[in-house]
Amino acid sequence: MPANRFNAFTDYGVGIGLRIPHYRHIFKEKPVVDWFEIISENYMVDGGRPLEILDQILERYRVVQHGVSTYFGSTEPLNREHLKKLKRLVKRTNTPWLSDHLCWGSVDGRYTHDLLPMPYTFAAAAVTARKIREAMDFLEVPIAVENVSSYAEFNVSEMTEWEFLAEVVERADCGILLDVNNIYVSSFNHGFNPFDYLNNIPAERVAQIHIAGHSQYRKYILDTHDHPVIDPVWKLYARAIELIGPTATLLEWDASIPSFDEVHNEALKANQFIANLETDPA
Repeated sequence: MPANRFNAFTDYGVGIGLRIPHYRHIFKEKPVVDWFEIISENYMVDGGRPLEILDQILERYRVVQHGVSTYFGSTEPLNREHLKKLKRLVKRTNTPWLSDHLCWGSVDGRYTHDLLPMPYTFAAAAVTARKIREAMDFLEVPIAVENVSSYAEFNVSEMTEWEFLAEVVERADCGILLDVNNIYVSSFNHGFNPFDYLNNIPAERVAQIHIAGHSQYRKYILDTHDHPVIDPVWKLYARAIELIGPTATLLEWDASIPSFDEVHNEALKANQFIANLETDPA
């Protein structure tokens, strides 16, 4: 399956998030890792140890930036100071693409520091897409937006989540960071078929995939990123790459973080699904 302009980084393989508990291991052992994903906001500073660490990583590894606070879905204008700091980091890392979440999280300059779900309306899609285009023009780097996990829905929604995602990315002409764990979490919480989600998104716009673990409770699932990936999520991943082709894949493990080797080995399980796809005569 040929790469397209969004999924053009098929050689990126499988990466993991760069996390503080692993710094010592990385610098001492110099493990072979396809790439690291960094949380942009952790390095949007003027100097100090975070940038020293980042520069050491950049000497040896490829890095992709992932943001958590641009809030494309908020109704207020984009934060220009945030974008300026983000652009400086983009130039430092030479990230081939930049991702952030399809969500809102700020009102009148006050920030929740949370990834809040959108109302799935055409008006919200128009506002969100306009802001994504504005950010891409300013940052001069491709943007992929990530579907978030959610625990509540809006009565005013005019379409499904996957229809909303497709509407936004088509209007913005941007990519998708497809989080298959988030699809699974939301499907359980809201009672839809996760494969309906996968089968109805513009697969040609998927630039990157996230996989992760979560915590399951009696009535809901919480997206905690503190467990290995479960089999149903791996099945969603297998279907995703069947639809999309080999795609840059990132394992998120952000709490109760085990050893570097355990995290990396969990991520590398994705390679078997990619290999199965590449050897399937169909």
